[in-house]
Amino acid sequence: MRACVIHKAGDLRVEEFTPSAPGPGETAVTVAYGGICGSDLHYYRHGRVGDFTVREPMVLGHEIVGRVAALGPGAEGPAVGTPVAVHPATPCDQCAECGAGRRNVCAGTRYLGSAARTPHVQGGFAQHVTVPEAQIRALPPELDLRRAVLAEPLSVALHAVRRAGDVRGRRVLVTGAGPIGCLVTAVLHHRGAAEIVVSDLLDAPLRIARACGATGTVRADSPDPAARTASYDIAVEASGAPAGLRTCVERTRRGGTVVQLGLLPPGEVPLLGNIAVTRELELRGAFRFDTEFDEAIELLAGPLPVDAVVTHAYPLAEARAAFDIAHDRALASKVLLDLTRD
Repeated sequence: MRACVIHKAGDLRVEEFTPSAPGPGETAVTVAYGGICGSDLHYYRHGRVGDFTVREPMVLGHEIVGRVAALGPGAEGPAVGTPVAVHPATPCDQCAECGAGRRNVCAGTRYLGSAARTPHVQGGFAQHVTVPEAQIRALPPELDLRRAVLAEPLSVALHAVRRAGDVRGRRVLVTGAGPIGCLVTAVLHHRGAAEIVVSDLLDAPLRIARACGATGTVRADSPDPAARTASYDIAVEASGAPAGLRTCVERTRRGGTVVQLGLLPPGEVPLLGNIAVTRELELRGAFRFDTEFDEAIELLAGPLPVDAVVTHAYPLAEARAAFDIAHDRALASKVLLDLTRD
């Protein structure tokens, strides 16, 4: 079997590996598609994501779908051949956060393709993966595998919008029109936001945001004074750039809410604290997701306008080319590894 493995910054290889047979309560999956996430790109380019540094070879990938290949002893999940999505997280289910229903911030979580702990948790950009059966979700028969691969990033978007509170009839700003920002836009549209304005430095991602339900788009470098003075009830920062956070704080009305979704660079980041105080803004973090994964699958089985987010697909053998094009935001949004072509 082959897998896409990161060794250090810039050192990405497609190499042979031996998948483990499913043990008790585990399910093996033949992977069909894997979506390249911003965190995968950070591991590739920088050898780290925030404070998580690659210290040993690691299979990348946590956005994966495929078909059940085998069941381990005692596993009672979907039958062999069933199309499935894989929830990438395994929380500890013992800590205070898990007990309070906030498993997405469990410090003991094992997450596919993550260097947060050592040994690293191997990811899903492999022809076969084995995971606990609790991570397996059977897909509705009407949901195509290529569309279903958006379940994981759509879950991130659902959780961020949930953190924003009731968005019905609200004016919302989204900074960053990458795949996550565009999926946030689709969720805001689905949840009844009255106005959804998306900002970005590039025109191509803004066109995708329009296709996902944005009522307006603006270049982040626009000289138009109106673009720099408009006020919003809610702002979702999805770019991971300090300038995006600044824009969100500046543009959110008094008593409004800012949701920080994009992971900012390591170290200290300037924050307009006085504005946050004098306007009594609520700054809320949004990290990963939990039960939203099931809702994401349901939404993808319906007419949610997200197909424009997927722009490219490459076979596993061309993983490096896929990662390189995924980094070029002027050309690509969500790039897939198509393991059905290997």
